[in-house]
Amino acid sequence: MQLQADKVMLENMTGLNELIIELAENITEIEERKRRRTDSETERFIYSLNKILTDVWRGIHISPEHQSHINKQNNAYFGDARYRDPNLTYRPTMAAFKGLQLLNLIRVTRKGYLDRETLESSLTRYRPTPKLASMLESLKGHPAICLLPDLNAETIILRNRVEGRKLQIAYDETTETTQLRNDLKKINLILATHWADLELSGEQFKALQIRLMLDGERQPIDFSRRTIVRIFSNGSFEEGGRFYRGWWENVPSEYRRYITLDSKRTYEYDYSQLNPHIIYALQNQELGSEDAYGRVLDGDHRDIVKQAFNAMLQAKRDLTRCPAKLDISELGMTWRELKTAILKAHQPIAHQFFTGIGNRLQYEDSCLAEDVMLSFAKIDVPALPVHDSFIMHHGYGSELEEKMRKAFFERYGRNIPVKKEFFEAVAKTEFEDLSVESILADREQYKDWHARHDEWFEARNRITRELRRQNTVK
Repeated sequence: MQLQADKVMLENMTGLNELIIELAENITEIEERKRRRTDSETERFIYSLNKILTDVWRGIHISPEHQSHINKQNNAYFGDARYRDPNLTYRPTMAAFKGLQLLNLIRVTRKGYLDRETLESSLTRYRPTPKLASMLESLKGHPAICLLPDLNAETIILRNRVEGRKLQIAYDETTETTQLRNDLKKINLILATHWADLELSGEQFKALQIRLMLDGERQPIDFSRRTIVRIFSNGSFEEGGRFYRGWWENVPSEYRRYITLDSKRTYEYDYSQLNPHIIYALQNQELGSEDAYGRVLDGDHRDIVKQAFNAMLQAKRDLTRCPAKLDISELGMTWRELKTAILKAHQPIAHQFFTGIGNRLQYEDSCLAEDVMLSFAKIDVPALPVHDSFIMHHGYGSELEEKMRKAFFERYGRNIPVKKEFFEAVAKTEFEDLSVESILADREQYKDWHARHDEWFEARNRITRELRRQNTVK
C-alpha cells in the first residue's frame, strides 16, 4: 500500500510524516475490511491518524502523565461545521484509533460516557504505550514549534445555556462577526510568529506541571497553545467576549514573572479596579480617588471585598447566601452584613448589583484588550492577554502603560490607574560567580528552555513565511 506523505498536513519537522505513513500501512494490514479504501477515504484516514498522533506527541511534551482524549460519539462529527474540523470524520477517526489499539500503541485509561437523562458526559481518555512514546520521543523538534497553528480555524465562539449546559451555538455571519474574526486573526498572527516561554529549570517546570494537573481549575502548560479565541456568552455578542486558550493563562500568578518573549524578560501591567471604573463610567458616575474595595470595611480584607463585589455584579438576582467559593469566616460578620456594607459604599451604582451585568463588564474589558493588542500588532509586537492585564517584552513597558490608559480614555472619556504587576525576575547571570563553569552549569540546568529557543530561532523565518501565507486579512 502506497500512501503519499504530502497528504499529511504538517510542517517543519523531521520523522513524523514517515511515522504516520508507516503506521497507516501497518493498520491497513491488520484491520478487517471488505474492500480497499478509495483515495479520498485514505486521505481522511491519514488525516485522522495524523490528528491522534500529533495530539499524543504534544501530550508527551506536556507531561509523561498526560492523557489525550477522543470523542467517540458519532454525532460529534456532524452538525454545524463552524466549530469542528470538517476534515475530521467519524469512521476514519474510529478506524485510526482502533488500529493504534490493535498495534498496542495506545491504551484507554478511562472510557467515555453520555447519560441521556442528565446529559452529563465525559470523553474517552487514552495514553501512549511505552512503544509509541519511544517512537514519538525519537522525533526531532518540539511539537509546539513544528506543528503550526491554523490561523483560519474559527476563533469567534458564541455560547449559551441550553437545557442547563453551556454550549457553543451557531450564529449568522455578519459584518460585525467578520470584523471580530479578522481583527483576532491579526493578533494571532503576531502571537504565532513570536515565541513565549517559561524560564524554568527542568525540575521547576516538572513540579509546576504536576501542580497544574492536580488543580481542578487549571491545565498543564502546553506551549502549542500559542493563539487565542474570543468567547461570547448568553447568546450575545455584547456579553463575555474575553480572550482564552493561550497557555500563559494557566500560569499561576507567582510564576508569571518567568514568562519570556523571544527569550527576553517581561513585565505585566494591569488596570487597577477595572470593573468599578467601567461600571461607574457606564452610569456616568464618579468613582473618586478612594480605592473601590478599600472603602468597604475601612480597607481591611480587601481581597474578600473584591470577590464579593464581583460576585454581586455577576449575579442575576439577590444573593441571599454567601457564594460557595467565597470564604468570609475571618471577617467576623455575616454575608448579609458584608453585602450591605458594599451597597452602602457604592450607593451611586447600587442598583446595578444583582442584575447580571458582570458579563457586560467582561465584554467592555475585552474591547479594551482588543484595542491594546491591535495597536501593538501593527508594529509586530505581541501582548499576551490575561483578562485585565497584559504581559509584554520589558522594553515596551512605558508604551504598554500609555496604550492601556489611552484605550480606556477613548472608550469612556475618563482616566484609570495602571500598575506594573511584576518587576523583572532576577536574571540568572546576575550572580557573583560568572565563571565559564558556572555559566555552563546554568545552561545545563535550563537546557530545555535554551533548546526550545534554539529551535525556534532556527525555524522562525520559515514559520513566519508560512503563517503569513495563511493569513488573508489585509
